[in-house]
Amino acid sequence: MPSRNDRIQEAYDRAYRYEAEIGSCPQCVLAALHETLGIGNPQIIQAADGLAGGTGLSTQGTCGALVGGLLALGSLVGRSYEDFSAGGKNRRIFHFSKLLVDRFVQEYGSILCCDLHQKLFGRTFDLLDAAEYQAFDNAGAHVDKCTSVSGNVAKWTAEIVLGHNLI
Repeated sequence: MPSRNDRIQEAYDRAYRYEAEIGSCPQCVLAALHETLGIGNPQIIQAADGLAGGTGLSTQGTCGALVGGLLALGSLVGRSYEDFSAGGKNRRIFHFSKLLVDRFVQEYGSILCCDLHQKLFGRTFDLLDAAEYQAFDNAGAHVDKCTSVSGNVAKWTAEIVLGHNLI
């Protein structure tokens, strides 16, 4: 069995590589965590696709990589459908979500995709415009910018999961 640190590094490496080769930041984070820690399932990974690029490539919402990490945590400690249906109020997720969000903000200053663009690229991009998307890609989005964001979120999520014995 790989060590804790090896599993965390593998989560980072896979998310980074998937962002470089395949794209869809929330899916990259979720797939890396699913493959390295057994978190989530293919349906969650599929459902996350529309949340890429700050939601629907709009860049106006939460960073998709962060959303992927939050979904992974929610799949472990989020309120179940049964508890929701019964009106259950036990909500462990917020403690763990805050740990991830705080770490993300510490590193990037904001959870918004457009703010990350400004920080990482010095400008924002309209990802729904083909020419703008190409400029985004040419600026290193899938070489060392968004790739490292996806890798970091997978790593930080894995640290939270393993550090708090959530699996």
